Amino acid sequence: MSQTDAKTQLESINAAALELAQRRAKGEAGALLEEVLRPKNFPQAFAIQQTIAQQFSAQGNPIAGWKCLVPTAEKTVVAPIYQHDVYIETVECPLYPSSKGLARVEPELAFEIGSDLPPRATPYLEAEIDAALGKTRLALELIKSRYQNPSEANHFDALADGLVNQGLWLGPELLAPAETETGHFTLSVDVAADGQQASETLQKAAVHPNGFPKAGLYWLINFLSAQGIGLTRGQYVITGSYAGVLDLPLNQHCQFHYGELGQFGLQFVAK
Repeated sequence: MSQTDAKTQLESINAAALELAQRRAKGEAGALLEEVLRPKNFPQAFAIQQTIAQQFSAQGNPIAGWKCLVPTAEKTVVAPIYQHDVYIETVECPLYPSSKGLARVEPELAFEIGSDLPPRATPYLEAEIDAALGKTRLALELIKSRYQNPSEANHFDALADGLVNQGLWLGPELLAPAETETGHFTLSVDVAADGQQASETLQKAAVHPNGFPKAGLYWLINFLSAQGIGLTRGQYVITGSYAGVLDLPLNQHCQFHYGELGQFGLQFVAK
């Protein structure tokens, strides 16, 4: 690539990042980026994503976690989650509602990084990663695209935008002992108006998309290390939704039951 082409590409990455960062900060959605700004491949999309992270970090809103899945031949799932968008066991969970006025969330497990995992030349062994972990929490990924018509966005568009992540709600620590099955469980959500019995119960067979929830975590740490990016103590990693996206009402108590893994309750409120 010539110096001129490299400069043009850098300018496009910076412009795309600025637009998507502004949308995210305001909770707004817009059209697909201008064709010249849209990423054409994984490196460009990841560069836009990480440029947004640099902008937010400079504004006092650093990366507080990551979302990921084990990559496939079709796509690589990796995106940062920012400190101002992480809520720990709060009674109310603020988020930007969907166009239908609903809270969009994905039930997940979140793995806490208990000690720093800096980038290095040799891959981390699974045992080393296990030894560096802290708590495992029940969690909800908060979902919203910065594109008005997300179905029009391809994977690289979505990747540049942080893969529809708008935050993370961290619930109680996993109750189950280490040998308990975490690949699947029965998920139920009881929805009730204030002080009333559950008016609606949603029930799903929850299955982790990779079968083993830590699989994506092991991949992520070594992928980021190869990019010169480390994980630091206190960050969290989520590794895939057990039940896709759930659309739930605002301002009503929602009680989540993750089978034998634990339960929690909260209300979603509009930002």
